[in-house]
Amino acid sequence: MAEKKLMKGNEALAEGAVRAGCRFFAGYPITPQNEIPEYMSWRLPQVGGTFVQSESEVSAINMVYGAAATGVRCMTSSSSPGISLKQEGISYCAGADLPSLVVNVMRGGPGLGNIAGAQGDYWQATRGGGHGDYRTFVMAPSSVSEMANFPDKCFEVAFKYRVPAMILADGLIGQMMEPVDFTRPEIDLRTIPEPAWALGVNNGREKRMIKSLYINEGCLEKTVIERVKRYKQIEESEVLYEEKMLEDAELALVAYGISARVSVAAMKLARAKGIKVGLFRPITLWPYPKKRLLELSDRIKKFLAVEMNLGQMVDDVRLSLNGAAEVYLHSKPGGSLISAEEVCATIESVVKKGAKEYAAAK
Repeated sequence: MAEKKLMKGNEALAEGAVRAGCRFFAGYPITPQNEIPEYMSWRLPQVGGTFVQSESEVSAINMVYGAAATGVRCMTSSSSPGISLKQEGISYCAGADLPSLVVNVMRGGPGLGNIAGAQGDYWQATRGGGHGDYRTFVMAPSSVSEMANFPDKCFEVAFKYRVPAMILADGLIGQMMEPVDFTRPEIDLRTIPEPAWALGVNNGREKRMIKSLYINEGCLEKTVIERVKRYKQIEESEVLYEEKMLEDAELALVAYGISARVSVAAMKLARAKGIKVGLFRPITLWPYPKKRLLELSDRIKKFLAVEMNLGQMVDDVRLSLNGAAEVYLHSKPGGSLISAEEVCATIESVVKKGAKEYAAAK
């Protein structure tokens, strides 16, 4: 039977990471994710792990690089401007094929912005915010239970394909409290062998080297192309999404995180008015569930992206549909929560007006 416990989103994520085998954490305080390092500071020593409050975000991600090189399950967490500072280190982890977990509990931006929950970091997360050709596996929770259980999936994918993984949450999910189901079993690290690539005591085995620098002509190109093959495997095997009431829908809302929860309420309001609306929620933001969205366009011809930013994920909706359906946007930037009534009003506008009329009204 699944274990239930009332927890705050950030604390549930931290506990979920420990249960998923995380034994090293390095981070630096920033609102609204401070409960994660606070929880890790006392929880990790209980399981023989190590917690470090680093002197900066840059230091934290480079400590994660070093820990990851030994094969340990390690993570860092921060919020939007702090994640920006970690981008070079994330690129280094990708370039060295080091599995790790990065958690971003988003706040309003750009710059210091505010401390309210927002979704302005989508492009940064899904396009690889650092330099070079790389990808990061990205999951977007919309409940406290998902905050608790997604670390296990992220570590699983990170180690299987040797990539950095990210949980892209928002301040609202991080701060809310809900009953938590820890549905994934706790990892017994004694059953997991040392990765064949990990650094450590030699013990007579062949020398191992971890690096992201390839000076000789053609070496970097070859390495990047080999890495892309793993990215394609992730795109084929690790896509996750959720659908609600799409069977008869004439319009599909597309939303993730807290916006998806608001969209569920908006969908119910619209249904009460006789408008057939459903919800498509991408759970993996990269890889994006583009094939499924395109399949839905065979019978659904209007899609409305709902985001707490100026409009970022909507680009992936448009790319996925490739002109097969009309795409609209309801957006609200600056760390302000969208209301179900606002989304419902946009739904009514989209249904009643054609694409040109809607664009003119906006």
